[in-house]
Amino acid sequence: MSLLKIEHLNKAFGSLVVTRDLTLEVAEGERHVIIGPNGAGKTSLINQIGGQLIPDSGRILIEGVDVTGLPPEALVEHGLARTFQKNTLFPRLSVFENVRLGVQARYGSTFDLVVGALRRTDINKRAFTTLDRMKLDHLAGHVVSSLSYGDQRQLEVAVALAGDPRLLLLDEPTSGLSPTETLQMIETIKALPSDIGIVMIEHDMEVVFSIADRITVLYYGEMLASGPPDRVAGDQRVREVYLGASI
Repeated sequence: MSLLKIEHLNKAFGSLVVTRDLTLEVAEGERHVIIGPNGAGKTSLINQIGGQLIPDSGRILIEGVDVTGLPPEALVEHGLARTFQKNTLFPRLSVFENVRLGVQARYGSTFDLVVGALRRTDINKRAFTTLDRMKLDHLAGHVVSSLSYGDQRQLEVAVALAGDPRLLLLDEPTSGLSPTETLQMIETIKALPSDIGIVMIEHDMEVVFSIADRITVLYYGEMLASGPPDRVAGDQRVREVYLGASI
């Protein structure tokens, strides 16, 4: 059984088609990277998987369960988590408090954000474990707004991981990072638990080919190619519309 299965997905905004009859699968533990030129429909696809957009037709299944059209909060219960192109952190809270909220979203106490959480040692332990895994434990007490942009991007991944997801969506995790920060993010993604499936949008080809088990190329909402990195890199159509002759 596939971790994620997308069947004949379609989405349009009036005459603008952003997803056209798209079918793909992601296996458990697979690092699946979505690439394509601007306007190819990459973020629209991730938003449909993540519940921010409702498809016009087709199905999205997680571990065989039809989750098409479910809101993000319901998808958490099916083991899905995601990051966004822009930070969605709470800048006035500490690093630890942001991760703790990620744990609460999955394991309860969402309506008692201060007193209840402080008394929940299990939630606090999960938060500290996540920070340790992400090598952010030394920043636990720091206010988010005081962090570097690179550390904030790392923290976003930590918050997503806090709920122990089975499927993680990453929307351009290296966007805006320096070369050093990009290398750090690559190592972070590579070090994620091997049983977590990842669907990632990425524009940096060095990042793509250093991480991907499988690459899907979108072009005006349609799948242009999908397969192992070497096969996609050698596809003449992909070279012509996206990668360029130098790849």
